[in-house]
Amino acid sequence: MADTERLLLQGKTALVTGAGRGIGRAIVRRYLECGAAVYANARTAGSLDDLAAEAAACGQTLRPLYFDVTDRDADKRAVMQIRKEAGQIDILVNNAGVMLDERIGMISEQAMHDTFNVNVFAVMELLQLTARVMTRQQSGSIINLASIVGRNGNAGQLVYSASKGAVIALTKTAAKELAPHHIRVNAIAPGMINTDIFRSVSEEHQQERLSLVGMGRIGEPEDVADAAVFLGSDLSSYVTGQVLGVDGAALM
Repeated sequence: MADTERLLLQGKTALVTGAGRGIGRAIVRRYLECGAAVYANARTAGSLDDLAAEAAACGQTLRPLYFDVTDRDADKRAVMQIRKEAGQIDILVNNAGVMLDERIGMISEQAMHDTFNVNVFAVMELLQLTARVMTRQQSGSIINLASIVGRNGNAGQLVYSASKGAVIALTKTAAKELAPHHIRVNAIAPGMINTDIFRSVSEEHQQERLSLVGMGRIGEPEDVADAAVFLGSDLSSYVTGQVLGVDGAALM
């Protein structure tokens, strides 16, 4: 990484949810490399300890926060802790999410509730709490993880696509409302990314999905992390209300 890239997030404090694996973990690593102090959230206690040790060995600042983003009291405690310890919150990355696929006619009420609790309601709650801190600062960047299916839809993913469509809509509305306070709100819409979810399907299905990607390769979590660096940095100081696709020209 070039020296100039290491300074992109220097002096900034970030909260990244769903950092235990995949895209969230890649974002945390990239943010640390770019100079940010990172508070990383995961639901499973101890799941970020190795990353924290790795960061400490490199002289980087990583604070694990173990809580369930659907717990409103825990959300509030986390934001208050960051404000007390760091004195600021410059970036919020709402990455935590679930994908419970069921076809029309088989969708359970529990699946609808569970998906929207994590993918939508927790996002709105953390956005509200963090926006209060950022409003006092008169600065900040909020980044919500959406999905290509939230824009284009996909058979068998009615609930998931609806939740990610909601993330896109709330991103655009929050951007308009928070712009006067110099708070930017954007979304990233990944396509097919090399995560546990993608690798869990059969080899045949993986190849079938890859055939729909114009660039001919699956995306890596680092591809999404790089987009998150751009949106969290001052390089995007005049960018808000946007949905940045990271999909390699995928067709759904």
